[in-house]
Amino acid sequence: MIEPYRLAINGGVLAPAELKYICEAAEELGLDAISFGSRQDIIFPEEIDESKFERFDKIQFIKPKRDGVENIASSYVSAEILPSTSWLTSSKYLYVLEQFKYKPKLRINITDPKQRLVPLYTGNVNFIASEHEDYWYLFLRLPGWRETKMYPALIYSWDMDKIEQAIESILIEEPETIETVFDLVSDAADTNNRTVDKPLEVPFYPFPYYEGMNRIGTDRYWLGLYWRNNRYDIPFLKAMCDLCSENKIGKISITPWKSFIVKGIPQHSKLKWEKFLGKFGINVRHSMLEMNWHIPVNDAEALNLKKYLVTNFDQNDISTYGLTFGITSYNSDTYNFTSIVVEKNKQPESIGNFTIRDTYNLLYAKNFDPNTREYIMHVQDVDKVELPGLLMELSQLYFEQLGSEQEEAVTQKETKSVLEEEVYQCSECLTVYNSKYGDLTKNIAPHTLFEDLPYTYECSLCEAPKSSFEKKTLVKQA
Repeated sequence: MIEPYRLAINGGVLAPAELKYICEAAEELGLDAISFGSRQDIIFPEEIDESKFERFDKIQFIKPKRDGVENIASSYVSAEILPSTSWLTSSKYLYVLEQFKYKPKLRINITDPKQRLVPLYTGNVNFIASEHEDYWYLFLRLPGWRETKMYPALIYSWDMDKIEQAIESILIEEPETIETVFDLVSDAADTNNRTVDKPLEVPFYPFPYYEGMNRIGTDRYWLGLYWRNNRYDIPFLKAMCDLCSENKIGKISITPWKSFIVKGIPQHSKLKWEKFLGKFGINVRHSMLEMNWHIPVNDAEALNLKKYLVTNFDQNDISTYGLTFGITSYNSDTYNFTSIVVEKNKQPESIGNFTIRDTYNLLYAKNFDPNTREYIMHVQDVDKVELPGLLMELSQLYFEQLGSEQEEAVTQKETKSVLEEEVYQCSECLTVYNSKYGDLTKNIAPHTLFEDLPYTYECSLCEAPKSSFEKKTLVKQA
């Protein structure tokens, strides 16, 4: 397969004017659509005429495997719309990303541990926000390393580019331990490190639903758009960029899930956006069954396998709320970042006229949490027809484990006072949120504590924000 050209999008964030320029360039190069990559970059899905590249001086066309240039991934896309570290605001991300003006050779991730949309550990150099303002944990998995290791110091926000460049410069030494890296980097760069006072704690949240029009606060909305074929029509994107400019929306964010998010849509423009989507026939009600998959770019075989598996889930009424699935191959050099991984095996050499069918391995992350970075082999060398049943089996196992600690806490509370139950009530319409039952209308699983609800949670009846709910004691009749 020919490696497609990509455009590096720093942190997966770009202005509407930048996206429109890219779309116009793609049109002149003969394309009618663009795609998004798992590292929040932009992909030109077909072959293009390289002789025309000089016309577009604002664009650097790269092939990562050939050019050794990598895109920086970030969780800027989740700021304001998902649980977040208090000091890590949208503007803070932009200030941090602005440091990286060079072309990094290593994969860099800049993420918030309290969100689930962008994976934390898929880079070679992974900066993860700490509770201390402007300080970051650093986890490294350098080329040739089999495991990710924590750097023994917290990194200051304004030293991040300096640290990363120092790491790139010492690769020639082929360091094998994190201690060696620390010593070499400390010699190479003058930094404002801080002592690690406790290990990083990454809370578990089910994978979020990231599509459609959703409220931010009281007067703005964010819009998530997902196209199952990962081919975004250029006329639609250009018109959307114009609408963003008209609404003074400054940034568009790409996700690692072949989708993008527009934040800051004014309330008075909500209807205009909905009409705009309708005009272009855009569907914003895809099932979670198909939105929580990560598959290789331009891989028709993987896409067909996904369709086959999703169809089986749908026909059997299987819920995959909170789970993520990945399809990969034995020769892939990417790091897994989904709850469950379907791995295609290498075919043995054929003998005579025998037809050799593909076989697969199934792996799942410990506790179904990819952030544990520990994968367990569930089955090996199974046929395609066996995969749906085995995946349903894993899905059932996930739901049996989900919320067990929360359920135990609720049970203890009930034991203390059988006749009383703690709930939260909307002060606007008096709707009650009970953690025992969750909120299925908002895809909130049973036994989800109110404190663990996302920042963007709204009353299922009147759309009042989470802050409108008040703690109440529900007294049951004996």
